[in-house]
Amino acid sequence: MPWSANDAERHTHKATTWELKELWAKIANSCLERTGDEGRAIREANAVVARRAEAGQ
Repeated sequence: MPWSANDAERHTHKATTWELKELWAKIANSCLERTGDEGRAIREANAVVARRAEAGQ
């Protein structure tokens, strides 16, 4: 099941803007398609969003 930007709030608190939420969904869905592993997809998306949020976007 693909994730939407609205799902980001449930998985990370770092996605504070709509842009970060959309990025989270894009990364998670891409990784899920590539690997088939939901846990890995969430972790990868969280890591990317955390780095982006830390850098001030």
